Amino acid sequence: MSLLDWCCVNNGARWIFTSLHTWIGLIYIIAGTLGGSLGTAYSLCMRWELGMPGYVLVVDNFHDYNVWITYHGILMIFFMVMPLMIGGIGNLILPIQLAAPDMVFPRLNNLSFWFLPFSLLFTLLSLLIENGFGGGWTLYAPLSSIIGHEDASVDLLIFAIHFAGISSLLGAINFISTLLRMRWTLEPYYYWLSLPFYSWSIFITAWLLVLTVPVFAGAVTLLLFDRHFNNSFYDPYTGGDPLLYQHLFWFFGHPEVYILIIPGFGIISEVISKYSKKYIFGREGMIYAMNSIALLGSIVWGHHMYTVGLDVDTRAYFTATTSVIAIPTGIKIFSWLGTLFTGEITLIIPNLFSLGFLFLFTFGGFTGIILANSPLDIVFHDCYFVVGHFH
Repeated sequence: MSLLDWCCVNNGARWIFTSLHTWIGLIYIIAGTLGGSLGTAYSLCMRWELGMPGYVLVVDNFHDYNVWITYHGILMIFFMVMPLMIGGIGNLILPIQLAAPDMVFPRLNNLSFWFLPFSLLFTLLSLLIENGFGGGWTLYAPLSSIIGHEDASVDLLIFAIHFAGISSLLGAINFISTLLRMRWTLEPYYYWLSLPFYSWSIFITAWLLVLTVPVFAGAVTLLLFDRHFNNSFYDPYTGGDPLLYQHLFWFFGHPEVYILIIPGFGIISEVISKYSKKYIFGREGMIYAMNSIALLGSIVWGHHMYTVGLDVDTRAYFTATTSVIAIPTGIKIFSWLGTLFTGEITLIIPNLFSLGFLFLFTFGGFTGIILANSPLDIVFHDCYFVVGHFH
């Protein structure tokens, strides 16, 4: 029996080799649900530990707690939100919104998913070596260097990040190509104006992935060289600088914030429009606002590094550019509120979640404006105000 015949006979194999965007979207959602369940388990362990005084789940050291924080962050970002919001819902909805039969590269779409389980496997295997890596989901050097953590758990996490990055890049290339090549008979100007909000959000997110994921891949590759090939990119004793890792990481890490939330903007826009029975107020302004947020969000990474010794002029630049993001964000908030204000609101579950999002996102944005200010950020550094903001 040939491989093709085996695929046709076995239903399970159809899920493995499928190139249908709906099936691939569903298995992305299944994988994201699994990753989110594991990440939530670590979150519950953290809450249980913090809920009572003294040692509860950890023993005489805090390595276990640091491991929970590390893997909670990695699992939630790379294995829950990204597979669900981009790979899952993106594959289900985007071709339908474009009236396209499928993604432009269906087999590449299948391949982009199958890098993800191997990435998750490497992440879980790293937990089995010396109880896992407990240096934080950012993998900061020197905590992740050979001096800070000499066993192979960091190496497995580096390979996991590479596999997850390849998955994201292949998916992003497919989304961009689909949006550029499947415009059918519409002229470009009218095509982009008539493009649904979720399709716009996926297009913007895909470009952010293409531009920033290779930088993070380069950062962890240099870390791998430091660990095993006697290089010194991040070792200050031999001429390196651990701040180089922070710059490379946060050049990816802050756009990653918008990679996670911009698809949410698209979903919220579609839901509010549907259950207010009207088009989004200020449609073109919303599109420009999403693009502006993505552009500005790519040049403000230094506000994560106010406490590392940046000079005053650099901190002033990052304070100013971070604060400016409040303008397009405010446009989006007021457009959503304007849509609700003049619409016929239907209070069913999707719209109730959207209203809850508006409340939560607005207050999260206010705390972001506070933390954008360099002197205030230094005061709030390492406290739960920061944790509350980014959550």
